[in-house]
Amino acid sequence: MLRYARSRWWIAALLFASTTINYIDRQTLSVLAPYLKRDFSWSNSDFALIVIAFRAAYTIFQVVSGRLLDKLGTRRGLSWAVLWYSAVAIATSAAMGLKSFAAFRFLLGAGEAANWPGATKAVSEWFPKSERGMAVAIFDSGSAVGGAIAPVMVIWLYSSFGSWRPAFVITGLLGFAWLVVWRLVYHTPATLAKGDVDEAPADSWASLLRRRETWGIVLGKALTDPVWFFITDWFAIYLVSKGFRLENTLLGFWVPFLAADLGNFAGGGLSTYCIRRGWPVLRARKLVVLLGGIGMTMLVPAIAVSNFTVLIALFAISTFSYAAWSTMGLTFPSDLFPSTSVATVSGMSGAAAGIGTIISTLVIGKVTDRYSFEPVLIGASVLPVIATILVFVLIQPPESVRPE
Repeated sequence: MLRYARSRWWIAALLFASTTINYIDRQTLSVLAPYLKRDFSWSNSDFALIVIAFRAAYTIFQVVSGRLLDKLGTRRGLSWAVLWYSAVAIATSAAMGLKSFAAFRFLLGAGEAANWPGATKAVSEWFPKSERGMAVAIFDSGSAVGGAIAPVMVIWLYSSFGSWRPAFVITGLLGFAWLVVWRLVYHTPATLAKGDVDEAPADSWASLLRRRETWGIVLGKALTDPVWFFITDWFAIYLVSKGFRLENTLLGFWVPFLAADLGNFAGGGLSTYCIRRGWPVLRARKLVVLLGGIGMTMLVPAIAVSNFTVLIALFAISTFSYAAWSTMGLTFPSDLFPSTSVATVSGMSGAAAGIGTIISTLVIGKVTDRYSFEPVLIGASVLPVIATILVFVLIQPPESVRPE
């Protein structure tokens, strides 16, 4: 059991590394967006189409990959996913224009979709409920770390090589290094500690969709993830629209991502603390959801701000709050469902988030081309409030949903 306890934190570290690499690969395009827009004469609407190509695949394959992971297992499923998207990331260096970029991004999204359902499933297999919030915080913080590393790494590569193409090749190679370690290290807990794995049969999609908790998780992700992806996909363009030079804003560029990293641990840590103090699991999770929903409204004041430091601070509060909220959203499936259905529910919520993000991306492209980013900031503050209300209404303690 001691070996088992130590091993699970190494598994969390591997999941963190996977998420970090996943985000570096996807953020490479976003960081290079101002240069690519200039080189290929793209409008914001053109760039939105490339982003949507990724989101469309990500949405479709969240559902598919979630079910496959529940059938294939975490080790095999994530191995195939990382192999796929790393190869596609490298191949993106051969893109020649809008259509080829869109095609490569679609393929990248298809592979990257498996990361969150797979990581969530691994957490449900390896960690007790009292530790799942922190375990999710660890792997999910990789998105913020990857988002923070990508601008520095990618702009340095662009400046060093004088071309954007090597940046896709070098960042894509990271996944192959991770894959070697993953194949050597990861095994399901059943091979280490017999009887610790939930053997309940997998629920059908229809039965899962009849549960109100499923809809609380799904709708919550659908309304909060667009806020995060607005920042990750559009932040560089937003800063340029405010009159800042990208090369001069690198320090501030990664602050919201660092704040998100801290938010993951704050959310996971607070819920874990409350549970250890005797709080019911869902009550502890919902406290974090409430605080996170309030914090994401801080994008509204950014409308009236022109000072770079204050602007970055407001975005940092929002991403900190989003990450805390998201950590709970990713933990809910393992709290409420058997491990044989966790990846499926996580995939459903990821697909819903993808749909929400596709719609928001279309809206952002059109609105910013015709007006400005101001209506976008308002919308990005209102949606999380609605999501928080839905979580409180739809996700209830199991005994109040299905009396025994």
